[in-house]
Amino acid sequence: MTQILWGRLQTDVDCALRRGAWYRVMAIGGLEATLDVGNKLQSVPRSLLKIVSATPRRWTVVPRPAGAVGMPPEWTRYAVCPGCRERAALPAREQPRRLTCGRCRETFEVDWTERYLAP
Repeated sequence: MTQILWGRLQTDVDCALRRGAWYRVMAIGGLEATLDVGNKLQSVPRSLLKIVSATPRRWTVVPRPAGAVGMPPEWTRYAVCPGCRERAALPAREQPRRLTCGRCRETFEVDWTERYLAP
């Protein structure tokens, strides 16, 4: 594979991938794609993924997953950094245009137009 591809979950399932996070695609097979997840290769059914060739550059807004564990109870939604996959709280009644990541310190626009995992 010569082109760099990125993949993320497009279905609300429990697996080794963080919802809303983009991962580098290392290989694509018939039914599976292999992603770099924390410097470990993870095979994921292609049907669960959205795969793109453009480097993701906007925060993904994610609704709180059912049965979320280890997440503050007041988080009804959160944003995922396109640079490092860190999660950030989103104020309930605000829609900031840009966010700076507390981990990687990069600033990106928030993609409010996308309805990620919306019913």
